[in-house]
Amino acid sequence: MAKFEVIFYEKENGDVPVEDFLKSLDRKMRVKISGIIGVLQEYGTYLREPYSKHLEDGIFEFRGKLGSNISRVLYFFCYDGKIILTNGFVKKHKRLQRRK
Repeated sequence: MAKFEVIFYEKENGDVPVEDFLKSLDRKMRVKISGIIGVLQEYGTYLREPYSKHLEDGIFEFRGKLGSNISRVLYFFCYDGKIILTNGFVKKHKRLQRRK
C-alpha cells in the first residue's frame, strides 16, 4: 500500500491553521495528534472509525483523546493520494441531545 501525502492547508496570507492548532496543544495531545497523522498518512482512504469519521460533503475528521480532552482535526482527500488538513479544534463540552 502506497503512503498518502499529508499537506497542511495554507491560507493566502500564509497562515497555516492546523500548524497553529498543533502549537496550541499541550505536549501529550500534540504527540497523540501527530501519531494519528502518521496513521492517516499510512492508511489514507482506508482509515475508518475510531480513527477517522466522514462528516459530510467529503469532509472527514480524526480525533485525539486523552482523558476527557478531545481534539479534532478536519481534512479532505485530494487527487494523487493527497490529504489536506484544514483546521483543528478542541471539543469543550458534550453536544446537547434533543428530546423527542
